[in-house]
Amino acid sequence: MWFFARDPVRDFPFELIPEPLEGGPPGPWALHRGRKKATGSTVSIFVYDVKPGAEDQTQVAKAAFKRLKTLRHPNILAYIDGLETEKCLHVVTEAVTPLGMYLKARVEAGDLKELEISWGLHQIVKALSFLVNDCSLIHNNVCMASVFVDRAGEWKLGGLDYMYSAQGNGEGPPRKGIPELEQYDPPELADSSGRVVKEKWSADMWRLGCLIWEVFNGPLPRAAALRNPGKIPKSLVPHYCELVGANPKVRPNPARFLQNCRAPGGFMSNRFVETNLFLEEIQIKEPTEKQKFFQELSKSLDSFPEDFCRHKVLPQLLTAFEFGSAGAVVLTPLFKVGKFLNAEEYQQKIIPVVVKMFSSTDRAMRIRLLQQMEQFIQYLDEPTVNTQIFPHVVHGFLDTNPAIREQTVKSMLLLAPKLNEANLNVELMKHFARLQAKDDQGPIRCNTTVCLGKIGSYLSASTRHRVLTSAFSRATKDPFAPSRVAGVLGFAATHNLYSMNDCAHKILPVLCSLTVDPEKSVRDQAFKAIRSFLSKLESVSEDPTQLAEVAETNVPQRPMPEGLPAPAPTPVPAIPTTSGHWETQEEDKDTAEDNSAADRWDDEDWGSLEQEAESVLAQQEDWSAGGQAGHAGQVSSRDHKSPESDWSSWEAEGSWDQGWQEQSSPERPPEGTRMASEYNWGVPEPNDKGDPFSSLSARPSAQPRPHSWGEDSWEGLETDSRQAKAELARKKREERRREMEAKRAEKKAAKGPMKLGARKLD
Repeated sequence: MWFFARDPVRDFPFELIPEPLEGGPPGPWALHRGRKKATGSTVSIFVYDVKPGAEDQTQVAKAAFKRLKTLRHPNILAYIDGLETEKCLHVVTEAVTPLGMYLKARVEAGDLKELEISWGLHQIVKALSFLVNDCSLIHNNVCMASVFVDRAGEWKLGGLDYMYSAQGNGEGPPRKGIPELEQYDPPELADSSGRVVKEKWSADMWRLGCLIWEVFNGPLPRAAALRNPGKIPKSLVPHYCELVGANPKVRPNPARFLQNCRAPGGFMSNRFVETNLFLEEIQIKEPTEKQKFFQELSKSLDSFPEDFCRHKVLPQLLTAFEFGSAGAVVLTPLFKVGKFLNAEEYQQKIIPVVVKMFSSTDRAMRIRLLQQMEQFIQYLDEPTVNTQIFPHVVHGFLDTNPAIREQTVKSMLLLAPKLNEANLNVELMKHFARLQAKDDQGPIRCNTTVCLGKIGSYLSASTRHRVLTSAFSRATKDPFAPSRVAGVLGFAATHNLYSMNDCAHKILPVLCSLTVDPEKSVRDQAFKAIRSFLSKLESVSEDPTQLAEVAETNVPQRPMPEGLPAPAPTPVPAIPTTSGHWETQEEDKDTAEDNSAADRWDDEDWGSLEQEAESVLAQQEDWSAGGQAGHAGQVSSRDHKSPESDWSSWEAEGSWDQGWQEQSSPERPPEGTRMASEYNWGVPEPNDKGDPFSSLSARPSAQPRPHSWGEDSWEGLETDSRQAKAELARKKREERRREMEAKRAEKKAAKGPMKLGARKLD
């Protein structure tokens, strides 16, 4: 029976790209890109092909394989998996790029900074310190070719092929046999007498000097070039000279070299190195230290490399929020780093954290989320907003902290386009109505009106018809002057959402009442809005077709419940033609119309939620009850305590952070604040057409005008009215006099005649 041997390379759980990377390590190893078959994650694969007659190189490769598998340090190339067969060796490590290739790409892109190099050299020196001081090992191969860079920009020490023990044990340095690597050997190795006094780290520190020279000046052509520092920074030159000194005894220990470079003003004394060192030890830091670190981190992120922010800072921020007590301070740097992510990465890494943060009860976190919503709203889909975010956000409308209520209102500008029908037209409108009707802060009532004007186009047609007119009319009666301005601008900003009938009968009467407002800013905006609506009505009036359509819509229709017959017409009683009675009826009619048209609110929702038939019946009852019912139905102005503050800052961050200060007058906005009139409402200016009726008067009239309403006519009406009133008052006085005389006569008759000569007895 035949047994077929399976190919171990084919069963290896990693797949490599056949073409090796350029600039890989010199020697027997070839560096390939690869990926894990199960997950698709990227890796690097070092491949050594066994060749006949190269037993020494094979032993060196196997020794390096063993060393890399057993050594574990953050600054040494991380081993993942390996494969050893008779034909080849495969060593799988984290995905890395040779340092030479990395530096070349960064220089070509113009992004290479000394900050990166300072931290990279810090990592390599720290790895050497670990090897020589903790493990008593000599690396024996420090050069550009043995250093690799991961995706976060972290430098990793590799090339462990020629490593040996510093304890001696009869073992000498292994022979390299590669001229490209032997040029990095220190000069004392050429002295075979053994009389040179040196330290165990002396050779590796010389090679570290060669690495520093290559990082700043390119590949080392020969050892003599080390005498000229070239482009090495001045702050590093003194320490570099110690490394390449002829006397090996005075070359510093790796730990002391780091200490010297970290001194004030040293090459490794900068914010980038300090940030990295803190992140490496963040798990053992005190909560107060973490708070301070994250607060200051945002200021430095702009100067840090993008890869470092994405792959090192971001994981630490997510971990600090998930398992630490960092809280709201991580939000600012988190969203700043999020700008470096693509849409897919943002969905995977940031959005789950954001959703979880919205459920937090920490007020500081909630208000920072609301303030910075603009940075992540584009990555939120509608189901996530409606089911996981909006239910938590609406709690901010009920918060006792005015700053949270204000930021919650502002956030609706961003959330409204993503809300579904129920959340937008029912839930949100209920909260907006309560804020505008009951909130004790004038600026919040004002900003609620502003927000409604901006999101009005997203509302459904039925909600717009029920809400907008009532809401803006209510705002025009607010005791806080900026709220009245916001109501006017709300009408103007949503002018295209109203019918001609509403413009003529509901909006213009409200706006005209504001032309005598005590505040000039309110009056100015009212006049502008009136001109805009009049221009709109004028343009319709010029078109007979449109005018006919508007006339049809103006005919009042009485809605009836389904299944009920239409009532018979009710005869209208004759009305006396006396001027006094006519004025009373007109006043009652105006009162009833005002009560029915303005502010059909309750405390929970805008507009009347009853059926239109019920509304009509209520109007009939008000009409029959006369002026008393009309006056009883009027709503008095709210007596709000309206502390003045930065009420109108939609764009500025943290407008409520300045605190609330009581002012003497609730009618006037604080100095330095922007009025609601300064918002970009997108309101068209009225067309300047001159006399709106000039074109009509120019046409020949088919019939003579029945009456001319000139000044004489108005004066005649006023005279008649005054005369009628005087006559009515005179008649009432005469009737009252007669009644009093009749009563006195009755009393006199009841007493009878008076007896003369009678005296009252005791």
